[in-house]
Amino acid sequence: QVQLVQSGGGLVQAGGSLRLSCAASGLTFSSYAMGWFRQGTEKEREFVAYISRSGASYYRDSVKGRFTISRDNTKNTVYLQMNSLKLDDTGDYYCAATNRVVGWTRTAVYDYWGQGTQVTVSS
Repeated sequence: QVQLVQSGGGLVQAGGSLRLSCAASGLTFSSYAMGWFRQGTEKEREFVAYISRSGASYYRDSVKGRFTISRDNTKNTVYLQMNSLKLDDTGDYYCAATNRVVGWTRTAVYDYWGQGTQVTVSS
């Protein structure tokens, strides 16, 4: 049984930092690319960051230079370090795993999802 278990998140003031973690089990982690998505209130789930099996990373424009995705294959864990947080970063954040190499900004290509964790940025 595949599980993606998220931790981290919480309440932070604008300009602050948070780190999200996502620990995977039940799959060969190194064979999967990983993504982070977020969903604000009454908004669609949107792509935030992606890291390939080889470690190449990609970001949505609004988080470039502030967020960093990384992975530790020895711990079967993917991370999202979020710095200089803004009010617009508020939402529920989800990690996801995919073994496909195209379309990774779309939720439909991901096979497994974490349970979600809330990030609230206050002014």
